[in-house]
Amino acid sequence: MFENELQTRAAICGTGVLLGIVFVLAHLPLLLLIVPVAVLFLGLVSDPEETHAVWYGMLNTFGIFDFSALTDAERVNYTQKKHYFWFGEVGMAAVLAGVFAVPVGIFLADRAEISLAFISAAVLFLPLFVFLPKLMQWAMKADTDAVINMFGKNEQVKKVFWTLFVMMAGLVLARVVDPVTAQQVVGIIAGMGI
Repeated sequence: MFENELQTRAAICGTGVLLGIVFVLAHLPLLLLIVPVAVLFLGLVSDPEETHAVWYGMLNTFGIFDFSALTDAERVNYTQKKHYFWFGEVGMAAVLAGVFAVPVGIFLADRAEISLAFISAAVLFLPLFVFLPKLMQWAMKADTDAVINMFGKNEQVKKVFWTLFVMMAGLVLARVVDPVTAQQVVGIIAGMGI
């Protein structure tokens, strides 16, 4: 897998192009074209070993990353690229959580106000983002201790979780209380004073 650098780059760039075509044909907002452009850019500039590290992070989220299959040289190399591994884990955890949260948000959008549907979907997304990969790894009996020993604990999950949590708390706060009070609370949280 990913042994030929040219094929790897072509596959990543092709994925970006196909995503862009799907987004355009689905009449999604043009702002979302940032995602396929980013994938295309990564295909052009990323090192194949970095791509491997992202791929292994994605596999680890599913609990199917076989740590013992790596050679000692690969272990040393991928340990130096742990941020890419963590990016793969966080990205795949977000996709897994979104697979459940987005349909719930779409379902609720027909029955409730759009902001309430969005908040409900995001509230569902947060625990799924954290616990669904752990549940899958547990079910697959993955050797998570070996991965943590090699790459360390993924602190990015905490950062993403708390960022989304604070954003959701702000949305709920803005929805429940008047805008002036919400602005004051956000100012206090941000450290801008009262």
